[in-house]
This record gives sequence, structure tokens and C-alpha cells, in this order.
Amino acid sequence: MNGFISAMKKIEPVYAWVYKIFMMICKVLLVADIVITTWIVLARYITVIPAPNWGEELILTLMAYMAVLSAALAIRRNGHIRMTAFDRYLPVKVVEALDLIADIAVMFLALVMLIIGMQYCTGIGAKGTYISMPWLSKFWQYFPVPLAGIAMIFFELERIMMDIEHLAGHYGEFGIDTEAEELETMTEKEEKK
Repeated sequence: MNGFISAMKKIEPVYAWVYKIFMMICKVLLVADIVITTWIVLARYITVIPAPNWGEELILTLMAYMAVLSAALAIRRNGHIRMTAFDRYLPVKVVEALDLIADIAVMFLALVMLIIGMQYCTGIGAKGTYISMPWLSKFWQYFPVPLAGIAMIFFELERIMMDIEHLAGHYGEFGIDTEAEELETMTEKEEKK
């Protein structure tokens, strides 16, 4: 198991690099969203500024990208809200096993997002166009779902590796491990009993 963990640790910089790329994409989309929204609001009140007719549709599309990509980013940081009320009453190994099961379920969701999302992109999305931008395919409106599926799969692989690492009794050797201190505290409490 130690060989497996050390082999997976070698690709950790790739996870950090991909995380930074998706974070930069979200930041650029947020800036574009703010600029376009400001432009539209100013155009409503200042008549010399022309209002873009494509602005609102583009804002909604950019927000869809930001919403699903930021949710995928939260997987790597383990930042999603979850039910932990019973974690302190359960043995540490049970909590670690439940974390692994939850991450496998999220991986399944990510696969569904990728496969079904791509079907929607190439099916319904490819047949339609934006109302205000007839030259742009609706493919781009549906594309955030499979793109987030790809990011979720990538980051869930890291979470699953961390879950396996925890089950093997190694903490903090792989990935961003925000749970390590919490689990060590739980282990110390369990040993005192």
C-alpha cells in the first residue's frame, strides 16, 4: 500500500496545476460577468452607451459555467456541506469508509454529468442557437455540465486516493487533506476511551 500511495503522490502536482487552471477560468468568467452586467446596467441609465442585446444570455451562460466549475473545485478542498453530526459517535474507520462510499457516489454523479451532459450538448445543444446570437450554438449553454463532470472526476480521483490512504492509516501524505487534523483528533479521543 505504501508503494501505491508514494506512486500516487508523484502526480500530486498535476492535481494542483489543474485546480489552478479551473480556478483561473472561474476568475476570468466572474470578471467577464461583472463587466457585461455593469455595461448593461449603465446602458439602461445612460442613453449614449449602447446596450448589448446578447448580454443577458451571455451572463446566464457564464454564471452556469462558474456555478458548476466552482462546485467541482470545492471537491478538491473538501468544502461541500455534508452531514457530520454522527461522525464523533462512530469509529474512525467507519467514518473513513463512509467518506469513501460518498466519494464513489459523487464519482458516479460526475460520470453521469459527463456522459448525459455530452449527449445533451451534441443533441439538443447542437440543434439550437442563442436568440440574441444566432451564430452561436446552444452547445455552449449545455457544455458546463460535462465540463464540470470532467473536473469532478479528476478531483474525485484525488479524494478517493485520500480516502484509501486514510483507510490504510496514512494521513496527510497525498493531496489537500483538510480532514487529517479532524481525524487525528477523533483517533486521539477514541484511544483515550
